[in-house]
Amino acid sequence: MSKLEIIEYSMGELIDPTGILSGRRFEFRVYVKFDEEDELYTEQGTGIRVIYAIDGDEAKIVSYNLFDRATDEILDFSLEDDEEAILSAFCEEHVEE
Repeated sequence: MSKLEIIEYSMGELIDPTGILSGRRFEFRVYVKFDEEDELYTEQGTGIRVIYAIDGDEAKIVSYNLFDRATDEILDFSLEDDEEAILSAFCEEHVEE
């Protein structure tokens, strides 16, 4: 199982000025540290920009992008299923309603 250690985060609500999207959207910037053996490991850590949606009883990650915390460069990687589950649980626990 992967080790995804969340070391810091920020969160804000995204407002849809068009009113097209149903529910509420939140942007998380989650900073993580991976195991040294992981290909995403960096000294400064890796960031994940997460769009998290709540619509009625459904809450889920809509999208995410990994980025190098030192340079803000987008990384062309996906999280493993267990890492995505950790991230989703984290967002659910920390969303401000």
